[in-house]
Amino acid sequence: MTHAHSFHIPVMGIGFTIDSPLKVSQFGIDSVISLVDDILLEKLRKMYSGKYYLPYQEITDNIEDFRAKRITSYLDMIQDLAQEKFENFKNTTTETADGIRSYFNSLPDSSTFKKEFSELAEYSFNFPEIKDWVKERMPMGSIDVNIMTKVDKDNYIKKEKLSSEYNDAHAALRGYANSKLNSSVILSAGMNPRLYSYLEQFDDFYPDTNGNIKKKIVLKVSDYRSAMIQGKFLAKKGIWVSEYRIESGLNCGGHAFATDGHLMGPILHQFKENKQELIDTVHELLFNSLQHRERAIPNKPLSLKITAQGGVGTAAEHQFLIDEYHVDSVGWGSAFLLVPEATTVDKDTLDRLVKAKEEDLYLSNISPLGIPFHSLKGNTKDVEKAARISDGKPGSPCPKKFVALNKDFNEKGLCTASRQYQNKKLKELKSQNLSQTEYDYHFHKITEKSCTCVGLGTSALLVYNLDTKIEGEGVSVCPGPNMAYFSKVSTLNEMMGHIYGKTNVMSHPNRPNMFVKELHIYLEYYKEQISEFKMMPTAKRRKQLLSFSSNLMEGIGYYKNLFGTKKDKALSYYNLALEQLKESRTFLSLLTEEVETPEENLASQIIVMQ
Repeated sequence: MTHAHSFHIPVMGIGFTIDSPLKVSQFGIDSVISLVDDILLEKLRKMYSGKYYLPYQEITDNIEDFRAKRITSYLDMIQDLAQEKFENFKNTTTETADGIRSYFNSLPDSSTFKKEFSELAEYSFNFPEIKDWVKERMPMGSIDVNIMTKVDKDNYIKKEKLSSEYNDAHAALRGYANSKLNSSVILSAGMNPRLYSYLEQFDDFYPDTNGNIKKKIVLKVSDYRSAMIQGKFLAKKGIWVSEYRIESGLNCGGHAFATDGHLMGPILHQFKENKQELIDTVHELLFNSLQHRERAIPNKPLSLKITAQGGVGTAAEHQFLIDEYHVDSVGWGSAFLLVPEATTVDKDTLDRLVKAKEEDLYLSNISPLGIPFHSLKGNTKDVEKAARISDGKPGSPCPKKFVALNKDFNEKGLCTASRQYQNKKLKELKSQNLSQTEYDYHFHKITEKSCTCVGLGTSALLVYNLDTKIEGEGVSVCPGPNMAYFSKVSTLNEMMGHIYGKTNVMSHPNRPNMFVKELHIYLEYYKEQISEFKMMPTAKRRKQLLSFSSNLMEGIGYYKNLFGTKKDKALSYYNLALEQLKESRTFLSLLTEEVETPEENLASQIIVMQ
């Protein structure tokens, strides 16, 4: 498959990449739109329709299947506008030899399109021929979408519960499936068997006899075992996974899905070593299923991409992932929050991100989904939340209800960040006659949840001066820890130059290697888990923590060998990494000693706790 670039821009929040394809796809850059908020998509469709003089008819929530229809209409509009921009870019780029030369100079040497062009230029000096070839073959960036599989709220008309196909994630999938896009849907946040089964309803997800798939499936995974399980599950339904997108468990933006101590490097190594096994195993199941369903059988093996993202920050790391693990593309997320030409971030948030230091970026518990969530201290949504608590009115009004998934108090579900849910929980808490220390602890646990499904989309409304009466102006932002090392607003060309080693937009010489940084985050996470264990020690939890430690120690050993073989290429860089690994091993050993309590002592602790 012809591609221009060796990086992609992952989904960020709900609104930060909401229209990124319209900004970057003409340059051959893949990017991802979140499909969580159909209300936000409809507002932007109205805004863009006015800007480009397109016909617009509002899709209100009184229309049947309004969520899916809003998503389809928005994606179709983005496709049309992006295609028009791409055609204009092709025409202007190929007008002169200098324009063509400048375009190819912006691409990495690994670009298949650049390699094809170099082969053509070797034997053809006919400019009209070269111009026509470039115009015909120049690739447009993919307009991909993201669906968080677990954000699949039941929906109702009045008090009547609708069938599962009207659940939020199901409707989002249908909205994408009915669009004119030829791209990929990235399914994240774990396996949802019912949603995966719903894929069977749409022809666009199946291959044709030539192996082409109009709408491809991408799974965001954290380990090889998960990839195999999910790949086989879908293959049995005749659905091929075209890409496994491996993301660091903790060194990433947004929600963080910690592994059981398995680090990114060893995980990537396992994918590299077992890629053919994955292809062969899943292929066999797929072809049997397609034959059973009397669907087209591809006449050649289907392609499979392995991509990686999470914490990459230098050209050397980018190329290392490609060379060492043979990944097909590398995701660059947080750094692009500082590139207004690529993402949609309001000025106040942009300023806060520029100034952010390591201590300002933290793994929080603010997500109503109950999953650790990377956040920026002092973000305006949290300021809003603190003011409500101070006024004695904790909780958000919850205008959109996309994560109203908790059913402790009613069948329809409440968001744990909502005022309604928190009032009920706090009433329960007051009735328990706890000590002030215990009460304060649980009060904080209840009220720390933030209205992220609104906050992560508000930035786009602020950038385009759209109405925020319902949402308010508070912005949640979810950069990864890597954000601390980027401290200037950059142009798209500057960031691409940084990725490919032609320029440098980073001004932090002491930034650790991305793998070492992830290890440090895991060690802090492990330390917190031990603290919780000490409060309520159990034999089962002790066993889990020791397994976690063992996996971390194994990862450290892997990195020691890996970096040891690379020392000659950048001696000081890898010497520093090896020294940091040595320190991490010592720190991990000390932490593990706190867990390795003799069985009899642990048993007595458990009795005391009971």
